[in-house]
Amino acid sequence: MMTKQTFFTLGLIMFVFVGYTQETFKRTLMLMGSRFDITVVANSKSEGIHGLNKAIEEISRIEALISSWDETSQTSLINQNAGIKPVSVDEELFNLIKRSIQISKLTAGAFDISYASMDVIWKFDGSLKVLPTVKNIEKAISKVGFQNIILNEKDSSVFLVDKGMKIGFGGIGKGYAADRAKDLLKSMGIRGGIINASGDMSTWGKQPNWSGLVCGN
Repeated sequence: MMTKQTFFTLGLIMFVFVGYTQETFKRTLMLMGSRFDITVVANSKSEGIHGLNKAIEEISRIEALISSWDETSQTSLINQNAGIKPVSVDEELFNLIKRSIQISKLTAGAFDISYASMDVIWKFDGSLKVLPTVKNIEKAISKVGFQNIILNEKDSSVFLVDKGMKIGFGGIGKGYAADRAKDLLKSMGIRGGIINASGDMSTWGKQPNWSGLVCGN
């Protein structure tokens, strides 16, 4: 008959074996216009590479959904129909906008996804040669206001009240994509990793080190 000490020893051996086979796999690339550093802890090279690829696919999927640069994205369709009509969107995008509005309320408007209407006066691509006039600044500011983003739960539609309004996810999009990629990897059985989206970090699990074994001696 096996004693408790034997069970403990076998369990410790199994822990060492499983832990020893784990490695970290990392990839750095540009996604959503920013640098992403994706690291996963996996039991094999194939598992690690598969996890990295799936994380990249998920982040790219989110980018396609929330991009305001892609004229065919649902976010762009919302902006194109500002002051005209509501646009029905995927539940995921609807919930992200709903969450953003809740954050706006909590921060008294310090965070506001309708800031995107300011892109008509401020250019960060090097093309801005002359500062915008006060009149143009005031006109752009008048289009900012999360209170004028109208959501309809029945058909998951989004309506921007004023023509010229725009929404953008520069303040929340990368962090959201990192969180979604983390959730996907965890559901796949990846027990540890880091997704660093230019400072918006999402982490889980532990790195593969064995310092904890000292405590068992």
